[in-house]
Amino acid sequence: MPELSHGRRMLVLAICCMSLLIVSLDNTVLNVALPTLQRDFDASTAGLQWTVDAYTLVLASLLMPAGSTADRIGRRRVFMAGLVIFTLGSVLCSLAPDLTSLVVFRMIQAVGGSMLNPVAMSIITNTFTDPRERARAIGAWGAVVGISMAAGPLVGGLLVESVGWRSIFWINLPVGLAALLLTWRFVPESRAPRARRPDPVGQFLVIVLFGSLTYAIIEAPHASLPATAPFAAVALVSLLTLLWYEPRRREPLIDLRFFRSAPFSGATVIAVSAFASLGGFLFLSTLYLQNVRGLSALDAGLWMLPMAVPTFLCAPLSGRLVGSRGPRLPLLIAGGAMTVSGLLFALFEAETSDVTLFIGYVLFGVGFGFVNAPITNTAVSGMPTAQAGVASAVASTSRQLGQALGVAVIGAVLAAGVGSSSYADAFVTAARPGWWILAGCGLAVLVVGAASSGRWARGTAERTAERLESREMRRSAGVSA
Repeated sequence: MPELSHGRRMLVLAICCMSLLIVSLDNTVLNVALPTLQRDFDASTAGLQWTVDAYTLVLASLLMPAGSTADRIGRRRVFMAGLVIFTLGSVLCSLAPDLTSLVVFRMIQAVGGSMLNPVAMSIITNTFTDPRERARAIGAWGAVVGISMAAGPLVGGLLVESVGWRSIFWINLPVGLAALLLTWRFVPESRAPRARRPDPVGQFLVIVLFGSLTYAIIEAPHASLPATAPFAAVALVSLLTLLWYEPRRREPLIDLRFFRSAPFSGATVIAVSAFASLGGFLFLSTLYLQNVRGLSALDAGLWMLPMAVPTFLCAPLSGRLVGSRGPRLPLLIAGGAMTVSGLLFALFEAETSDVTLFIGYVLFGVGFGFVNAPITNTAVSGMPTAQAGVASAVASTSRQLGQALGVAVIGAVLAAGVGSSSYADAFVTAARPGWWILAGCGLAVLVVGAASSGRWARGTAERTAERLESREMRRSAGVSA
């Protein structure tokens, strides 16, 4: 990629952020619409879980091949294809006649979305070569998540109240088309010096693993053990086969040697934990505010602002801290705030009081605002530039898998707790184990963040990067590793 002027780099960053906006906005907007979908389609809790998880599962399954494909055939080309497919999927979602169709169309959306975030992050990584400037760019990128969290509930609530839930997908059209035209005009094409080969067997195993695991979790409260146990067994076999098969490939889908880097492994665990917490938090909050408190979609969106605004404000601050002091402090703040937020709900039933509900939302927003930039920066900064697409795709996959598992696990816990009881009366008690799980996710961010950001951890990152660079050089010279 040629060296760009400062203004051009900022424009490339803005275009990439537009893609993140529509992908992130889609999730936050949809969460506000879940109770309306439940009434219109007479959907169960499991049906609502699949509406969210069908998207995140496909996204998680395809992010890694999308990243490596972009490195191989051109990042701008894949990015533009993703914008087209995502926009088309949004149109189809707005026309869905039933819940099953909506789930299928969400999967089409996800195919396009898988070509956006990791590829955009790879473009940013190759555009901003200075580490501090890159950290600030990633902080701005993370702030877009805060924008989507702030705007999504409000925009979604307003649209659901005034026009209907179908209109929430219309907002992707102008943003998607504008990003497509700007990408064609201003984003230069770039490729990896030596692209990785496709790995269809590894890709198949990842899809089977994610799909069967999520199905077993979501359906467990509603089906018998003999009906769900085979899916859990398939997930385990897929995982073991993946761990056996991938190291034997010359160019695997998932290069397991990445995980020899303690910061990279830590970033993966933190991403799964943080986004599982986000998925479960939004799922519980939306259902509680509308189905238990009886608030409208718009009022529920307003109640989420205490969570969304701190996320928006803290994300760029986190990026600056990562650039100047490293990822340790932002991760400690993030883990501490998310843990305390979960404990407020688990121990003191924070949702039953306006004051504690507000405090719990603010703490979660602060924690989530600080967590995104160190995840992304740590995942890509210790890797060779030529593999930026694959490294950022692993980080993005961890986020989406975490969110899918968060919705699946918390939804399953809620469904099992409510049972046949009155939904409104049983909700707070049924949700308490879920809040404990979310507090545990925050604690994982705190502990793993502290462990993976020390001097020893940085040493493992340097050694891993040297080995990867050395192997890539031998491959380029035609020597078998």
